[in-house]
Amino acid sequence: MMKFLSRLVDSNEREVRRLEPLAADINALETTYSALSDDELMAKTAELRARLRDAVGELLIPAELRTAHRNGDSPEADEMIEAPDDDSELTARDPAALVERRKEQRKRELQLINDALDELLPDAFAAVREAMRRALGKRHYDVQLLGGMVLHRGQIAEMKTGEGKTFVAPLAAYLNGLTGRGVHVVTVNDYLAKRDAQWIGLVFHRLGMTVGSIQHDAAYVFDPTFPASDERLRDLRPVSRQEAYEADVTYGTNNEFGFDYLRDNLVIDLSERVQRGHFFAVVDEVDNILIDEARTPLIISGTAEESADKYVQFARLAPRLQPVEDYILDEKFRQVAITEAGTDKMERWLGVDNMFDNDFSLARHLEQALKAEALYKRDRDYVVKDGEVVIVDEFTGRLMPGRRWSEGLHQAIEAKEGVKIQSESQTLATITFQNYFRMYQKLAGMTGTAETEGEEFSKIYGLEVVVIPTNRAMIRDDFADLVFRAQQGKWNAVVDEIVAEHELGRPILVGTVSVEISEMLSELLKRRGVKHNVLNAKFHEREAEIVAQAGRSDAVTIATNMAGRGTDILLGGNPEMMAAEILHKKGTSVLDAEPEEYRAALDEAKRSCDEDRDKVIAAGGLHILGTERHEARRIDNQLRGRAGRQGDPGSSRFYLSLEDDLMRRFASERVSSIMGRLGFDDETALESPMVSRTIEGAQTRVEGYNFDTRK
Repeated sequence: MMKFLSRLVDSNEREVRRLEPLAADINALETTYSALSDDELMAKTAELRARLRDAVGELLIPAELRTAHRNGDSPEADEMIEAPDDDSELTARDPAALVERRKEQRKRELQLINDALDELLPDAFAAVREAMRRALGKRHYDVQLLGGMVLHRGQIAEMKTGEGKTFVAPLAAYLNGLTGRGVHVVTVNDYLAKRDAQWIGLVFHRLGMTVGSIQHDAAYVFDPTFPASDERLRDLRPVSRQEAYEADVTYGTNNEFGFDYLRDNLVIDLSERVQRGHFFAVVDEVDNILIDEARTPLIISGTAEESADKYVQFARLAPRLQPVEDYILDEKFRQVAITEAGTDKMERWLGVDNMFDNDFSLARHLEQALKAEALYKRDRDYVVKDGEVVIVDEFTGRLMPGRRWSEGLHQAIEAKEGVKIQSESQTLATITFQNYFRMYQKLAGMTGTAETEGEEFSKIYGLEVVVIPTNRAMIRDDFADLVFRAQQGKWNAVVDEIVAEHELGRPILVGTVSVEISEMLSELLKRRGVKHNVLNAKFHEREAEIVAQAGRSDAVTIATNMAGRGTDILLGGNPEMMAAEILHKKGTSVLDAEPEEYRAALDEAKRSCDEDRDKVIAAGGLHILGTERHEARRIDNQLRGRAGRQGDPGSSRFYLSLEDDLMRRFASERVSSIMGRLGFDDETALESPMVSRTIEGAQTRVEGYNFDTRK
């Protein structure tokens, strides 16, 4: 593994140096493009598309839709396309050989298209940079151009938090969108799929390209002429899903893209399909989607008959069983197994001679009831909302409505919580994210934390990770972990540090691993009189509002992992969100306000944010306080990465106890013996680089185990 990482570092520097001359070529075009009128800039897209057609001709049409080219206008394309043999004869003789041959043909054609796009890259990137300057008043940094090149090449760009990944995706999306085959930009939630389509839609609109947005229950295309009645849907016109997919670039979540694919496979008439193929996808937070959720199955199901009575019966009996005596709990591998004594008790309570006779249905109900009781905790693994059990994503802390655990586990948890037990289901169509994203001819991704999983990306997806340098040097202070013997000592120290940093006027982001812990810590801060916001799966509707002002002086934000992805905490606050708030207080909105009124509100917000930013920087910047280590180092790094963006000052520290899940499962014995020998009490912290290495070693072992399960 270390050898692999060493090679990665050496090759990474070479890769970045190889791309730098291209960035110089784009910079050389900047003056030319800035001199173009708006109409001339928009006309560049048609010009680039014409150059691409001249280069590759019919190859722009997907092979399955293409008829054999006869006497066309592109003889060069004729030579590129291998004349097909009699496919029907080959199918009958060797169907596997036909599949392999078509796969090789698609690969050759993609290489020819990529070569042609490479020739257009400097002009395409220069056009996007100029369009963004005019639409949003922002100019791409050179390192963002490098990131766009990496995406175009079908690789993963690791870019630190705050480096503007949202602005990097449009570079590769525009270039590949010139093919007319559709580009999918994959986000982690519906809010970002909508926000980015609105924001970046302004850029694509200036270039004459269309942008779609797929939501859980709706679909839109960017249209600045559409009169929206809700400012959250500004510039978005409701359309059919099919029309949203017809756009040059479509934003959506991994869930929506995957489920639409499954539904397309269930249609009776092919004209009812909404997707038009899988050419190129740019996956934001690629480690979360392709690693953490790799084996997550997307399932479309129908109802199967199953009585709810047994779930209720077992939910009442399971709490009467005692750990160790009646069942063995393996927290490390999240397994639970009934003992002989437990089996005897259950058979006596159920009035049966042998639970494992016949169809094993009683044993299955017992297994799921035990898991529900011993392994799955409310406000950590799930929440109860509107009378339903809703799963909480362990990596992002976000709710996953519509997702259900399989094999009766969800019903067992519903019985445990006393809510309505929904029917078990039978699978009609299913696919894992791993298999879905492998269908794209060309796949790329962005994240702030991919390097630690470089080996897995390479082996499973054939994706190489390229670490993009930061635009400005990182100056964040990452302090060593503080380890306590007991939870109580840890929480006392956490609250003390929050109070101390709050008094200095620093904004503080506190990372927690569950809804339950975020609410417990909120209660402790209330007792100390510290004003704060809580961002967890229960309050996800307020995410944008809370995160927008989490960088204000004195702001204290307690958050689950959901604050670590897809958001940017600006020191001093977000002026656009503050301007909207100013208008709301005046009884109007961004949509209804006159242009002069909005500009005045924005100017007022910018002055306030700039003044506050100076105060925050003088106080030391954003402070990150982690309250527990996650199994994956990437999740911890995501949290740290909220501070120190774009050369800003900041700091981070993790507070741990030997009673934390990860410590208890992997590292507590060794650390506990050290603390015991040194005479530490419950209120005294151990701070040692050796302990930090031990914890990281435990995380590496868990990552290796998880990698093996995903192969």
